[in-house]
Amino acid sequence: MKKQQILVVDDEQDLCEILSFNLTSAGYMVDIAYSGEQVLSNGHVGEYDLILLDVMMPGMSGFEVAKRLRQQPETSSVPIIFLTALGSEDDTLHGFDLGADDYISKPFSVREVIARIKAVLGRTADHHATTGSTFSYKGLKVNLNKMLVEIDGQAVALTRTEFDMLILLLENRGKVFTRQEILEKVWPSDVIVTDRTIDVNITRLRKKIGPYSSCIITRHGYGYTFIGA
Repeated sequence: MKKQQILVVDDEQDLCEILSFNLTSAGYMVDIAYSGEQVLSNGHVGEYDLILLDVMMPGMSGFEVAKRLRQQPETSSVPIIFLTALGSEDDTLHGFDLGADDYISKPFSVREVIARIKAVLGRTADHHATTGSTFSYKGLKVNLNKMLVEIDGQAVALTRTEFDMLILLLENRGKVFTRQEILEKVWPSDVIVTDRTIDVNITRLRKKIGPYSSCIITRHGYGYTFIGA
């Protein structure tokens, strides 16, 4: 089985070396970048299975790096876990609004980082193992194997969280999911997510799927559902 590849991005060289050693020992292939600019100049970022991304770096911040990665189809669905000393609720929400899959506050233990990585990578693998490889509704097509969403033949850049939310709603058309159910099925169990974060991601998803945005219906007091017209 091919080893999963992780990109560690942090300006602290000692921390990068510690993470690289322990992640390699845990069975991952690891590359290191020391700045956001170095990440964006890497033409193979879309090939990584996950990115550990520090927020506070000289020059371009991790938030800005994530924003740019999410705007490109080839990197839009690569899972991102933020590593940061910023611990306020607003900072955390901002990270999730940018499409983060998890958010780890410094200082942290290496065991915690590895556990979070396994949780983020595992939820996608588990989902793919229990579903078919493609879903579609009219011109909206989702390919699970390629992690690709197309609308009328045009690729759409979704974050991993948006992708998983779309799959959840699309494969269960007509079923109403409460926010709590969406949280449990999309986010890792040890990540604290508020209703606001879920609503923000639904809003972003609707915007990105354009002509099919009206198919995602809000059931006030209950949650969300996908109903084809």
